[in-house]
Amino acid sequence: MTDGQNPSRSPNPGPAASGHGFGTAPVFLASISTILGAILFLRFGYAVGHVGLAGTLLIIGVAHLVTIPTVLAVSEIATNRRVAGGGAYYIISRSFGTRIGGVIGIALYLSQAISVAFYLVAFAEAFRPVYGWIESGWSIAVDPRFVSLPATLVVVALVLTKGAGLGVRVLWVVCLILGGSITAFLLGAPSGGVQPETVRPIGNPDSFSVVFAIIFPAFTGMIAGLGLSGDLKDPHRSIPLGTIAATLVGMAIYVVVAFKLAGNAAPEALREDPFIMAQIAVWGPAVYIGLAAATLSSALGSILVAPRTLQALGQDRVLPVPALNRFLARGSGEAGEPRWAVGVSGAIAVLFVVIGDVDSIAQILTMFFLVTYGALCTVSFLEYFAGNPSYRPTFRTRWYLSLVGALMCAVLMVRMNALYALIAFSVMWLIYIGLSRSRRGERDFAAIFQGTIFQLTRRLRITLQKNLVERSAGGWRPSVIAVTRHGERMGHFDLLRWISHRHGFGHFIQYVEGEYSMATARQAHAEVRTLIGQTEASGAGVYVDSLVSPSFRLALTQSLQMPGISGLPNNCLLLEFDELRREEIAESVEGARVAVDTGFNALILRSTSHRFGYRSSIHLWLTEDNFDNAPLMLLLAYIIVGHPEWKRAEIRLFECCDLGSGEHQNHDLSGLLSQERLPISQQNRMTIGYQSDEELEDEVARRSSRADLVIAGVPAATLRGADAETALSRYRSTNEVLFVSGMERISLRDGGAGGR
Repeated sequence: MTDGQNPSRSPNPGPAASGHGFGTAPVFLASISTILGAILFLRFGYAVGHVGLAGTLLIIGVAHLVTIPTVLAVSEIATNRRVAGGGAYYIISRSFGTRIGGVIGIALYLSQAISVAFYLVAFAEAFRPVYGWIESGWSIAVDPRFVSLPATLVVVALVLTKGAGLGVRVLWVVCLILGGSITAFLLGAPSGGVQPETVRPIGNPDSFSVVFAIIFPAFTGMIAGLGLSGDLKDPHRSIPLGTIAATLVGMAIYVVVAFKLAGNAAPEALREDPFIMAQIAVWGPAVYIGLAAATLSSALGSILVAPRTLQALGQDRVLPVPALNRFLARGSGEAGEPRWAVGVSGAIAVLFVVIGDVDSIAQILTMFFLVTYGALCTVSFLEYFAGNPSYRPTFRTRWYLSLVGALMCAVLMVRMNALYALIAFSVMWLIYIGLSRSRRGERDFAAIFQGTIFQLTRRLRITLQKNLVERSAGGWRPSVIAVTRHGERMGHFDLLRWISHRHGFGHFIQYVEGEYSMATARQAHAEVRTLIGQTEASGAGVYVDSLVSPSFRLALTQSLQMPGISGLPNNCLLLEFDELRREEIAESVEGARVAVDTGFNALILRSTSHRFGYRSSIHLWLTEDNFDNAPLMLLLAYIIVGHPEWKRAEIRLFECCDLGSGEHQNHDLSGLLSQERLPISQQNRMTIGYQSDEELEDEVARRSSRADLVIAGVPAATLRGADAETALSRYRSTNEVLFVSGMERISLRDGGAGGR
């Protein structure tokens, strides 16, 4: 797909960059001649006959909900960047990158090349009276391809030998003929004496969606002039003026023609006679001449545009064969005419003219055009929200107009033909996959949305902060910071991702000891890359980061001052130590003290080689001195079993008390759990009396030695005291233990939390 070079530094197109130095008129002519094409003369009467004047005006209005936002988006993007050859492809690729721009460009080019055939097949319809005369006079059946095929060869030969200069001169001529034909029609008298007030739709008409699908291609030519972008003297001025003017003039003409048809012909005539405009016109042949001029000018516009799109694709090395890219990127003469690309485009046009039946192909073409228009609107929409300081267009549209245009494109594609919409999306996705494999390291969808996501996140966090309510009213959820020296130990990370799966937020920080320098910064960045790979492999919804600091305590104090990634304050600190490394307990105790002294809930995980086993059982042990930790312990157990890896887990609760006060404490806990909808059945609750710490240890060993996770409470006073390390060394006969010290008053009834 490439020659190993960055497409952003693709070869200078050379002379094509300066081109012919056209002004605004060629942009307008190329666009308006494509808008006022075959459908205006052949099928617009059909629309008025089937859906009436009101329905036809609605079709025009809905269609322009796509076209107007698109031309505004094109105008905005074109005034932000240097616009070279390639038209719409160039604009998309320089905004999206050549990986995605190439996908749109290939689809757009095929649409433009096949459109040449479509218009010339319609051109042959202008000679229907001649066909009838020949058949009646000489009894010879005339195939319309006898006209369309030679016309294709003549048009291609003219552009191939004379270039864009001749093409623009011809555009002037055919547009004058087109204007005369429409004028002759508008000055005509009613057909059959029908008066405006008697017109109504026919009985059993085609549905609105069917008529819309047939008529909509009439409005898809508004950006045809973009293909001349490399030949314009001032594209920043000519593209906005030419495309917007052509769109508005075309819309006005279609509205006027709709009123004229509705007031000058019976619905039955509108339905049955495709040349009803000739019956109304002052001079009937003017309509046939106008049809010929309209279709010929549309074909001419397409054959001018398509090769320039193909040439730009070759210059960006988008096509799969390097030699083909070099071949098609060539320009001839001082203006850099894409004659090789014209030859290829002409061959494609001839092929489809020979096939002849382009009805189904025309619907697919419409899909590809809609994809292009939707992409242009999406570029404008995303650029607005990305807040990129390098995006400084001199012409500004409104983001909501671009959004409407993008959404309308998607809706219309599905409404017109869901199958063809699926085909269009599928083909473009396959092209994107191919380009992704050959153009690694270039912008992709993630890069496109990065700026937008950044701005959206920034605005959401600011909004959350401005509207921060009391947590007791807003509902409590864990927002956990985990700080570790040992990012390679997965127990710590796994616990955080389980807590953060649905109900909470997690921020995993790899601590790098040392003074901040270039070397430690590189080490920290390497750690983050490793952690990102870890999150992708495990599917974790955890934000990862690194922190360089001279000491672990200082790293903790810095981390606890970080804003929560949810936009709300963090409320928990998660620490971890290995049961076989006794020296790590002291550091965990130090961190827990920092947490509780600053009002954070402290969670300390004691890891073992068991690694949470089969994730089938969680045991909670409540004692008299840590009864205040019960709400936090219960909520954490509930949150953990909500993760798919714990879906078969069972929670068991052991209420431990001395023989003197056990009944009172049991009553308190029963009231706590009675109506809180926690997944702990009555049979999984047990009251245990004990008279010494040794006896309690024996009970834990007997009942929880095979539990995959034990959750136990530790009072904040204990963590602050001299016995903190001893408290974290309890329950030695079990596997993983999560020690919890809650500093917030959490209510299980509404999930709220009080102050610290």
